[in-house]
Amino acid sequence: MQTYYYLLASQKFLLEEEPLEEVLRERQRHYQSQEKAIDFWLIKQPAFLESDGFGDLKRRCPQPAAAVISTDKTLITWLKLRMEYVITGEFQGPTATLPDPLASLETVHS
Repeated sequence: MQTYYYLLASQKFLLEEEPLEEVLRERQRHYQSQEKAIDFWLIKQPAFLESDGFGDLKRRCPQPAAAVISTDKTLITWLKLRMEYVITGEFQGPTATLPDPLASLETVHS
């Protein structure tokens, strides 16, 4: 079982109002220069919010939500320090009620 750390906010906030894309691109370049594997993902409408125990969190976060999920707690803490109006936390996965911790509820259109 793996611990996943998350930074959660509305999609509008993370994708339109904050320079998140630029920040994540910079972080990706940094990881590449350090030959470190990518351990963070941007997930629109994260499925973990539908799992047992996350109902209150889902109610607190404006919908539709987006999350940066990582196995690196330091990265999520660093992002939290750069942004206001976000929620951070952690969860364990995979579990019976959350088989894919990185799953999205967003439908991909072709």
